[in-house]
Amino acid sequence: MYNWFECKIRYDKMLETGMQKTVTEPYLVDALSFTEAEARIIEEIKPFISGEFSVSDIKRVKYTESFFNETGDRYYKAKLYFITLDEKSGAEKKTAVNMLVQASELKEAVEIVEAEMKKTMIDYTFAAVNETAIMDVFPYSGDKVAETTV
Repeated sequence: MYNWFECKIRYDKMLETGMQKTVTEPYLVDALSFTEAEARIIEEIKPFISGEFSVSDIKRVKYTESFFNETGDRYYKAKLYFITLDEKSGAEKKTAVNMLVQASELKEAVEIVEAEMKKTMIDYTFAAVNETAIMDVFPYSGDKVAETTV
């Protein structure tokens, strides 16, 4: 399971018009601590940004599952409710979980989650699926990232 941190990078971006604009872009990095997250994001971003940049914010985010699809160019946050029955009272209990899904479009993200959930015996319902502002995700390179194909 990944321990995700959302890191915001602030830098001067050259626009297509030739003007420079200061932007802040979020990235997701897998790390054990805030200190490690900062060190990892700096190393991962260095090759892609010329000039000065800074880490303006780091926050821990919780994704129960991550589904990566190399053909996808966007990241979606899928919020699901796992439905269980309380054996004592017989009432339904809903537990909210968040999943990170890489896909090209919203419909594909939903299809990926549905395909992955078919492999389980868990009853669930979708609460929301939203496109995130995350520019890129950096899991540990030593981990084998599962590729999902639809």
